[in-house]
Amino acid sequence: MQEFRYVITDEIGIHARPAGLLVKEAKGFDSKITLEANGKSADATRLMSVMGMGVKQGTEVVIKAEGPDEKAAAAKMEEFMKANL
Repeated sequence: MQEFRYVITDEIGIHARPAGLLVKEAKGFDSKITLEANGKSADATRLMSVMGMGVKQGTEVVIKAEGPDEKAAAAKMEEFMKANL
């Protein structure tokens, strides 16, 4: 399992547009990707789950990838978070 932490810098947090893009990125991997924040966990391939977490600016998110392409998935998700959130 690969894991990294990221503090959300986007002033609106994880809202509709970046959440949709995040889900699209996550669906490109065979590994299971999850987000954890504020005591909640969400499957990164499920838009409503990601948005339902209510992640705001300044919140630390833990992203975990587990599966056959977990290293590539974690690297891509970290790149995505830095570029979009």
